[in-house]
Amino acid sequence: MKPKIHILGTGGSISGIGPHRLDYTLYPDSGKKLTVAELLARVPEARELAELSGEDVLQVGSPSIGPAEWLQLLQRIEASPAAGFVITHGTATLEETAYFLHLTVKSNRPVVLTGAMRPPSAVGTDADLNLLDAIRLAAAPEAAGRGVLTILNQEIQSARDVTKSNAFRVDTFHSRDFGVLGYVDSDARVLFYRSVTRPHTVATPFDVRGRKDLPRVDIVHSYAGADGLLVDALTERRPAGMVLVGFGGGSFPSAFLDAGKRAVQAGIPVVLATRSWNGRVVATPKKDADGFLVCDDLMPQKARILLMLALTVTRERAAIQRMFYEL
Repeated sequence: MKPKIHILGTGGSISGIGPHRLDYTLYPDSGKKLTVAELLARVPEARELAELSGEDVLQVGSPSIGPAEWLQLLQRIEASPAAGFVITHGTATLEETAYFLHLTVKSNRPVVLTGAMRPPSAVGTDADLNLLDAIRLAAAPEAAGRGVLTILNQEIQSARDVTKSNAFRVDTFHSRDFGVLGYVDSDARVLFYRSVTRPHTVATPFDVRGRKDLPRVDIVHSYAGADGLLVDALTERRPAGMVLVGFGGGSFPSAFLDAGKRAVQAGIPVVLATRSWNGRVVATPKKDADGFLVCDDLMPQKARILLMLALTVTRERAAIQRMFYEL
């Protein structure tokens, strides 16, 4: 029996249609996108791998996907009896949708996100192979229980670690310090070489099924000479939480950090993150005394997601910090 794999289409470059075969930049402006059925028609070999069904949940560029759409995708996954899922998605925010689902899907079934850096209308498109590999991966028994996965450029990566690194190259997704989990390789085999050790999906404390929205968390980046203007302005708007992005292991211009302290004093949970590509933000006695949280090794955009979800469970600082260390 072939496994039943359900494909959720959201748009993005993997479905984009440009004005000609050498267009790699203008297609987002055309608004023309292939449906899931049309994408599958390009790779008839996929039906040899699984019993396929699909729906077009959205047809947008991924900059238009955020918390409301994440909850919509989660609802579709939880409502479906399929053995596994493929989500086609624009690459701009693919890692954020993947990480949200990694923390919230209450199932061990494979959930695989894929996209493309070159639209299907262009010479050298990666859309067809990425979709085929995603279906192959979602249908593989070995993919179950590993949390949400991404597959592009034949590389299997964990939603927790993966991030986009290049604006145009097809090898754009990397997992920084930790590397790929494995490959859907050129001989059509699904190969895993390492596992994710931190809790995910059924093992997290987050159950947001049925929610219509999530707590608002904003990100403010610091830079050389940054003062507290933007942080203070955000504090006045009273978000549920904020992520402050600094340098290295979590250093900041003094005026910027002073504004962060004022946010903490106003009762807003504040997570310190780094703009550095690799490494952790480490807690210190001074950061603890000032009431800050630290993101461990999460990229700022993922620290935001974890804080949003943490705030659906608790506002207790020590409990939130444990989540950053454990998830």
